[in-house]
Amino acid sequence: MKDRCVPIDFMKRGKEAHQVLSPSNGLARISGALFLAGFATFSLIYCTQPLLPEFTSDFNVSPATSSLALSLTTGCLAISIVCVGALSETWGRRGLMFLSMAGAAILNLISSAAPTWEFLLATRSLEGLVLGGVPAVAMAYLSEEVPAERLGRAMGLYVGGTAFGGMIGRVAIGALTHFSSWRTALATMAAVDLFVAIIFLMLLPPSRNFVRRSTVGLRVHVHAWFGHLSQIELPWLFATGFLAMGAFVTIYNYAGFRLLAPPYSLNQTQIGLIFLAYIFGVFASPVAGALAEKFGRSLVVVAGGMIFVVGLALTMLESLLAVIAGISVITVGFFVVHSVVSGWVGYLADRNKSHATSLYLLSYYLGSSVLGSLGGWFWHVSGWAALVEFCFAQIVAVLGIAFHLRLRSAAEGPNS
Repeated sequence: MKDRCVPIDFMKRGKEAHQVLSPSNGLARISGALFLAGFATFSLIYCTQPLLPEFTSDFNVSPATSSLALSLTTGCLAISIVCVGALSETWGRRGLMFLSMAGAAILNLISSAAPTWEFLLATRSLEGLVLGGVPAVAMAYLSEEVPAERLGRAMGLYVGGTAFGGMIGRVAIGALTHFSSWRTALATMAAVDLFVAIIFLMLLPPSRNFVRRSTVGLRVHVHAWFGHLSQIELPWLFATGFLAMGAFVTIYNYAGFRLLAPPYSLNQTQIGLIFLAYIFGVFASPVAGALAEKFGRSLVVVAGGMIFVVGLALTMLESLLAVIAGISVITVGFFVVHSVVSGWVGYLADRNKSHATSLYLLSYYLGSSVLGSLGGWFWHVSGWAALVEFCFAQIVAVLGIAFHLRLRSAAEGPNS
């Protein structure tokens, strides 16, 4: 894309920014802290995903209804991201992220003692609202504090942290549930993430390029949001996040139900170990960011979408090894797409970055909430084959968007 997309602070004083954010003077601390933020966010969001069969049994609800323990969290998170992303323009970045992480961890602890299904859903909904301060603000912080030529790698590392958090959350929860109970598992995860929040606060440097706005009215926020929605490329990227996340969460939501049943009949610990596939996302995210800077963002998104499709095909086979391999390949494909598109949003938004990232994450988590729950209907009515077809249609749409953006921006440079 053109140089107009480069954040103005780095255009004016790029040399100074490089000195401030050298690996020995800030950049390494930023990368490490945001990795921890991604870890805490996703481990708290998705710690209930392997527990859906447990909720079905303990609270006597259907598989689709049990998915509300995740879908309500991501749905409220989507709404919160838009509001908190706007408020961060006056509140600042660092403190808001810490309060969100710590508050969500405490609510996760409360949810572990939920006496009823309705109480559990209420606490999980509140957790989503509180946690919204991390994702939107984290992406905006990176876009402001990291030089444009290093943003892809930094964003990839943050997304890698989300992958690591999602993996550890699912694997640890599955094992703890198998050997104790889902309540003990949720409480343990809450304690771990509260500790992570404290380390994050100690590690992350204060913002250097953020300019606090003393008074920002609703009209200013609406103008900023509509400005991004009227931009040519950004709405397509928002749609990509919605579709890719929807397909990805659908697979992980209902894979456990399939693997608990014959002919596999796995237990919770064994199913939890399958979530180790997230480690591939940890490594794929920063690599994808670097490749996007070299070969172009749209081309790498296409590659990620094709990888996702291959994974879907593998899960259709009866072999357990093929299913596990398919989930692993899907994970790689998703994180390739997400890490590139999230960095792309920050690159294109030359002002009001928190508003742009909040719109992207609104779409992203609505995909998780809406499409993730809708997938339960396909699973209930027609089984795994119908669910895979549902996800395949979403990824085909992602590929279509990427090709559209590629053709549109082919003349604008290698980073398009």
